[in-house]
Amino acid sequence: MTIDTRMKMHRGAAALVAIALLAAGAGVTYLLMRSEAGGRVVEMSPPTGAQPSPPASAPSSNVPLSDVIVPLSQNAVERAGIVVAPVASGTSATEIRLPGVVEPNSYRQVVVTPLVAGRLTKVGPALGDRVRRGQTLAEIYSPSLAEAQTRYVSAQAMLDAHDRELQRTQKLVEIGAASRQELERIHAEHAAQTAAVESARSQLELLGVSASALENMAPGHNVSATTSVPAPIDGVVTERGANAGLNVDTATKLFTVVDLSTVWVVADLYERDFSRVRVGSEVAITTSARPDVTLRGRVSYVDPQVSAGTRTAKVRIEVPNAGGELRLGMYADVVVAGASGTSAPRVPRTAVQNVGDRTVVYLANPKEPGKFVEREVRLGQTSGEQVEVLSGVQPGDVVVTVGSFFVRAERERLGLRPAASAANANATSASSNDGRADQAAQTAKVVVNEQGYEPANVTLRAGTPARITFVRITDKTCGTEVVFPSLNIKRALPLNEPVVIEFTPAKAGEIAFACGMNMLHGTVVAR
Repeated sequence: MTIDTRMKMHRGAAALVAIALLAAGAGVTYLLMRSEAGGRVVEMSPPTGAQPSPPASAPSSNVPLSDVIVPLSQNAVERAGIVVAPVASGTSATEIRLPGVVEPNSYRQVVVTPLVAGRLTKVGPALGDRVRRGQTLAEIYSPSLAEAQTRYVSAQAMLDAHDRELQRTQKLVEIGAASRQELERIHAEHAAQTAAVESARSQLELLGVSASALENMAPGHNVSATTSVPAPIDGVVTERGANAGLNVDTATKLFTVVDLSTVWVVADLYERDFSRVRVGSEVAITTSARPDVTLRGRVSYVDPQVSAGTRTAKVRIEVPNAGGELRLGMYADVVVAGASGTSAPRVPRTAVQNVGDRTVVYLANPKEPGKFVEREVRLGQTSGEQVEVLSGVQPGDVVVTVGSFFVRAERERLGLRPAASAANANATSASSNDGRADQAAQTAKVVVNEQGYEPANVTLRAGTPARITFVRITDKTCGTEVVFPSLNIKRALPLNEPVVIEFTPAKAGEIAFACGMNMLHGTVVAR
């Protein structure tokens, strides 16, 4: 072997060794950069002239979900108790169901305060007692009242003396025994004393002394320092702050008397329904205490102010309550009824399931038993247990009315719908140009029990997709629906069936949620 050949071989080996060392160094550098960056992958810029791959597009909320066929065996159908029924067609109701609270008629509610300062010596009615107008509620010993009576009696006595002096002076002037100037002086003093009597009389009237008592008040009359507090109206005592021995003044609240022959039912009206309710709208009212009794009334007032927290306005209905069945503070179900006259497909609420922020039903084909088609639908108004369907099904289509949750669970178990299709379309989790994977959604669970939401406060990270699962485990509350007013999300909560609400908290702050009657309240705190 020649020297040139050996030199060429040595040079080739050296080149191979150099290449291996460079590759090893690049690998070590890559691992160090990956470790220091906390697991981030740093991409190299593409070569000159290379075309970058387009980023993956986020799912659009305007693109409907594609149909998915869910196969079930006959045994599974029977075990799940699946029931199907054709889609009905009916007139779409425009009734609005609102949560309400019974409140007193403020125009027939009086807070009783004393007209004089003093000490309570006797108190009559107790809480809940009925009183009649003029009935004595309490008695007050008042030194200031005795002083005012003494001043009035004294002024009246002085006026009587001036009357007699005036009569004598007039007779003396007639016979020339007194001057005209003296008579004028007596007239002036008499007028001043008459004004003093009227002033003392007015003071007693302001202190609650009746006209008959004033007529009987004369010199020699025994002055009484005790006065009574009468009931201003017929009604029921709903508050009592009076007890014997209490020192009171004219600002002390002794009783609250309410005429319960009529009461107000105050309901919360959401912004989206403002155009559908106005003064004069007919209303039907029921309560949990008497579900068999329906009270009729009309909207008498719509509050022009909107609550910043709940985005609702107060609606007031005045209803008769002669029998006293409506008690203050009771919850009421307020239904503003009407009909639009348009016909639309309608399905039971139990047929509807939620997939992310979409709603779906499951169609059955009688010719192909065991195959169910998951189809997205757009819902309209809810009337009782029926829901109006704006798109997705037609009258005559056969849908699963009982057991739809089981079909949905089977679809999820089989993984028939890609995760990207079922994700919340409002979540901003599209892949970025640096090739990083979508951020995993944060999850939470809220149980609806007899006490309300548990937990009532859920803490999440702002800017990260969230999945909150609601499970209602009782029928003893009004939590059959959950509403996120600021997100425009409203979902039915079937008993013992989990319902997933998906959204992305855009920024730090609080997001309120409540039941459909706005009686149960919770908060999502985004940080």
